[in-house]
Amino acid sequence: MKQLIAICGLDCEKCDAYLATKNDDQSLREKTAKLWAELNNAPILPEHINCDGCRINGRKTVFCDRLCPVRQCAISKGFETCADCAEKYTCPKVGAIWSHNPQAKSNLM
Repeated sequence: MKQLIAICGLDCEKCDAYLATKNDDQSLREKTAKLWAELNNAPILPEHINCDGCRINGRKTVFCDRLCPVRQCAISKGFETCADCAEKYTCPKVGAIWSHNPQAKSNLM
């Protein structure tokens, strides 16, 4: 599995936070911060939008690093990805992501 597949299966190479970081795109950081702040009802600022990838050592957005329940769960269980978990098909945390992005599930299986 390529390293830029997140713990939940999302493709980091398609993530706006990753793209803004990779391309040092301040406009995309601002757009992403605004959208994510609205979606999460949280104070997310453009300077929070820096990420090198979920499973890569380096920068992470505040959400991905400390708040993502899927990432926190997998790390606490010692799993590289949700594919390693026996509860993946019934898990409401990763299920919420997979229901909106079926490709994420395919990326892990």
